[in-house]
Amino acid sequence: MEAKEDQLEVSDNYSLRGRVFGIIRQNILSGAYQHNEELREMTLARELGVSRTPVREALRQLELEGLVKIIPNKGAYVVGITRKDIRDIYAMRGVLEGLCVKWACSRITQEELSVLEEINDLTEFHIRKKRYDKVVELDNQFHQMLYQIADSRMLSRTLREFHEYLESARKITLSEEHRVSDSLEEHRAIVAALKQRDGEKAEALAALHMQKTIENMEHVHVI
Repeated sequence: MEAKEDQLEVSDNYSLRGRVFGIIRQNILSGAYQHNEELREMTLARELGVSRTPVREALRQLELEGLVKIIPNKGAYVVGITRKDIRDIYAMRGVLEGLCVKWACSRITQEELSVLEEINDLTEFHIRKKRYDKVVELDNQFHQMLYQIADSRMLSRTLREFHEYLESARKITLSEEHRVSDSLEEHRAIVAALKQRDGEKAEALAALHMQKTIENMEHVHVI
């Protein structure tokens, strides 16, 4: 009985650390915590309603991920995602998203094609209504579904993580009417290539989609 109680306590500790890590990480990636902002253990612990220990452990883990810098005898500071990081991630996404749709091309079903088309139709509806928060959600759904169809756990994990890293930048670029309209047409072209089972074309279109996104971000000075 004691062994089971010990296991439960350890499990709860891991769960608590994971939740604290996830909240701080999300606040960094969303821009709620700004670059170079100091992350005080005591303040975070009070805000999150936890002791300082899980906060300290979360900050160490975030340092390993490169999102936080801990300076001895000074404190922890937000590094976040830099402009160079954004450019690098989109360059890598161009290659990996292309590979993703190429693999998806041989696996996708008619039902899945219909769902992707429905996502695009809903996106068009919300663009007309200028509901850009919904557009961002649907953009996520479109890409996440492609990752699922590609059926590669490693590829999906990497691309999902890239999406998280780019959250703040994507909200900016997908709040511009001309870019969301262009992005939608790029999504429609990818679906058309998938319908034709043309993996090479789908791969090229996915890479072009990422390149157009980079160009737009440069235009609006996000990167």
